[in-house]
Amino acid sequence: MDRVERILELLENGQHKDAIKEYNNVFKNGTAEEKFLLGEELFQFGFIEEAKALIEDMLKVFPEEGELLALLGEILIEAGKEEEALLVLDRINERDACFPQALLLMADLYQVQGLYEVSERKLSKAKEVLPHEVIIDFALGELYSEQGEITKAIEAYQKVLKEESEIAGVSINQRIGDILSVSGAFEDALPYYKKALEDKLEINTLFGYAFTALQAGYYRTAIEKFNELKELDPEYHSIYLQLAKAYEFEEELENSLETIKLGIKQDEFSNELFFYGGKIALKLGRNEEAEQFLREAIALDPGYTEAVLTLNKIFLQLEKFEDVIDLIKEIDIQEDEEPQLLWDAALAYHRIEEFSQALNKYESAYTFFKNNETFLQDYGYFLLEEGKNALAAEIFKQLLKNDPTNEEFIELVGRLTEM
Repeated sequence: MDRVERILELLENGQHKDAIKEYNNVFKNGTAEEKFLLGEELFQFGFIEEAKALIEDMLKVFPEEGELLALLGEILIEAGKEEEALLVLDRINERDACFPQALLLMADLYQVQGLYEVSERKLSKAKEVLPHEVIIDFALGELYSEQGEITKAIEAYQKVLKEESEIAGVSINQRIGDILSVSGAFEDALPYYKKALEDKLEINTLFGYAFTALQAGYYRTAIEKFNELKELDPEYHSIYLQLAKAYEFEEELENSLETIKLGIKQDEFSNELFFYGGKIALKLGRNEEAEQFLREAIALDPGYTEAVLTLNKIFLQLEKFEDVIDLIKEIDIQEDEEPQLLWDAALAYHRIEEFSQALNKYESAYTFFKNNETFLQDYGYFLLEEGKNALAAEIFKQLLKNDPTNEEFIELVGRLTEM
């Protein structure tokens, strides 16, 4: 057994002290081939500093060797020393066989730093050197995709697809499907997802296919694929909300609600699932169940505006006015940030006959809803009840501007202005 294999076996067996002893022997008197092979293997094992020391020692003897410089560059990148890595990779001669590899590594580093133009120049240079190398087309696709240049990204991926359906464990069909889906081209994305799944059944691809089918309006397909994914991995939390939506679109409300309940069993801290459960329960006419779901959503997130407004709507319909006021006091939403809360509070205080509080809320809400006909009617009739005739007249005059033939408003304005 040669010394490199011996060191690797010792490491695999957890005999680190013996491995270090053998490593030191190779470092001091090993051949160039042993040092290089050991450096590569240690890098793969995650022994970064040891691999770095070996390669740097070899570069003292072979300072221009591209293979050594490329490996050291990768080691420095893994160690988080990007600037040092760039300096090392930049030393590789353009005529060296490792030059394209260096360009790819540098392009990736510049991409991570957000220097997209520099990254593209490096990849274009690599493409000049190796015009038919699909890994470069893949890298260009990744770069353009990150920049949001959809057309360019798809063109690059299509070039890869002519030669390979997978690069570095990445499905090219899925990549194209993802890009098309994100850009809103849902119909165009579906065939790529289908092909990717034919090549390999993978749960993220299956989710992408199901979600895109949902967006495209193919609800039965979405239901089928989400359920398939649920069978494969019931802990894939993102399934449940989307599957519930698909059932709702198909008007299968019981299935939608049941899906929400299954999702909550998997993720009891999802305020979105509780909120959506509240909406579906409302559609089914189950107000108490809807209230329970919505209260849970708000307990998880006291700033969940949509859930608060929906729950308030239920309370107002059921004439649970004290509950409206209590809820508004409990949440972490300022009334001036969400003016509907002012309106809700005004209605609630009005109904429990706390008129000064109601007037205060109506006055504050007026700033936001002065052009809302329904609000103006609520406010106008409240003022009328309170005997504030001059103010009521002004409100009903505003209403008449939008509805000049409304006989009730005409009569009210006439009577109030005569007083």
